[in-house]
Amino acid sequence: MNHESECNNMKIKFETNTDRKMMERRNMGGRNIAVATLSMILGLFLIHVYGDNSRVGKFSAAPYHDQMRQLQAFKASLIGRQSVSGSPISPSSSPLQEAIGPRVYHVTNYGADPTGKSDSTEALNKAIADAFQVPSEGFLMEGITNLGGPQINLEGGNYLISKPLQLVAAGAGNLMIHGGTLRASDDFPVDGYLIDLSPNSWASSTEEEIREGSSLKLNLQLTSSSSSYNYEYITLRDLMLDSNYRGGGISVINSLRTSIDNCYIAHFSTNGILVQGGHETYIRNSFLGQHITAGGDAGERNYTGTAINLMGNDNAVTDVVIFSAAIGIMASGQANTFSGVHCYNKATGFGGTGIYLKLPGLTQTRIVNSYLDYTGIVAEDPVQLHISSSFFLGDAFILLKSINGVANGVTIVDNMFSGSNKGVDIVQLEGPFTQIDQVVVDRNSAKGMNIKATVARGSVEGNSSSWTVDFNPVLLFPNLIKHVQYSLSSSRGSSFPSHALRNVSENQVVIESDLAVPANVFVTVDQA
Repeated sequence: MNHESECNNMKIKFETNTDRKMMERRNMGGRNIAVATLSMILGLFLIHVYGDNSRVGKFSAAPYHDQMRQLQAFKASLIGRQSVSGSPISPSSSPLQEAIGPRVYHVTNYGADPTGKSDSTEALNKAIADAFQVPSEGFLMEGITNLGGPQINLEGGNYLISKPLQLVAAGAGNLMIHGGTLRASDDFPVDGYLIDLSPNSWASSTEEEIREGSSLKLNLQLTSSSSSYNYEYITLRDLMLDSNYRGGGISVINSLRTSIDNCYIAHFSTNGILVQGGHETYIRNSFLGQHITAGGDAGERNYTGTAINLMGNDNAVTDVVIFSAAIGIMASGQANTFSGVHCYNKATGFGGTGIYLKLPGLTQTRIVNSYLDYTGIVAEDPVQLHISSSFFLGDAFILLKSINGVANGVTIVDNMFSGSNKGVDIVQLEGPFTQIDQVVVDRNSAKGMNIKATVARGSVEGNSSSWTVDFNPVLLFPNLIKHVQYSLSSSRGSSFPSHALRNVSENQVVIESDLAVPANVFVTVDQA
């Protein structure tokens, strides 16, 4: 028998077997149907390669057997992957024990109730625990295990939890939790957080307790991280967190490069998001509010809590709405950036604050393109503070609060203020400032509020030998003018008077000439 006839016979035999197998498995479950379908695909592939119109003479038997082995291996890999992403996972084993494939942990496979009627704490924590079953790939900070990017998929469910969801042990990273709602039960700890990125009590558990609680490797649980950070590259995305007025939403403790994206956090009693220590937590495209409202709430006077509490450095809050809380953002770390933030939490008139910068002497904060809506900004002893291109509505203003009397490297420029004609200053001081340097408040526009600046311009006209320009209504700091420029223009052509800057005190500038002349005097002063 020649080679072409042998291939044709093999084709006919394979087609016959495929048809028979398809008939036998027609009524079987999804996995077998997928296998049968794959067999048919493989058969069609062989028909295409070894059909009547193929140039069989150009192929030898060895490549044929190699291709068959490759196709069988490909088929086996597809069958194995269904154990992770398709068929239910046995509670007694982890997805990685079923097969090597995409590490997406569907929480309903662990018994979590997506209707929110029963407690899902244990099931969710078990899914998180299984995600830790991976050897280190060595791509993250020293002492941080790279988990490889597993995803805890909440599958769009609404889950009731009675305890915080915590990662298994410090010293791990590259993990995502996404796609659902978490709601605190009525017995949730009042000082807890729905998602708590801080080392939990696994390290203090016995080996027997750990073995019974999950199938994790003991050395991962019992060994603390040698890194200065607990976690790295943890992503929390597409979540709604309802704290049920019992504690907070998310706690990020001493972690590196954490991302909180597209989250809705409500009904917190402490902090919506707490960031303590660590480095580079990015909060973006999110909504936070203690009470769900769209402004004008009758209970606004009773708002408490803080929406975002940043007790660390180098964080960023971008395109975030804070619709109710006593304080929108509290920052007590340095080098933070806020951009596109809309605060309409508790109004200043009711005792609220939009953004509170509480790091006297080392502020290093940039606030740009933001919207302070009836609630303003407070900065204690600001040093290196930049506020620009932002809008302040409803008599909202910026308050510089003296702790040690220091204001240095402050730039407040190119902002818009809109008020109710009640005589409110756009920038205000609380307490005396004695160490003032490089402070620029200028180029702001105000409607219905009083302009305050460190740069001012004024003029006076008259027939006199002395002219006084009072800058107190405009200048921010009392009795402080560091630089003066002036010009005197006289209409008397027959004489040229001598004139000089005579006095600068109490934010007033006095210009005198040696004789009385009709003149216009123009003065520019600077407190920087």
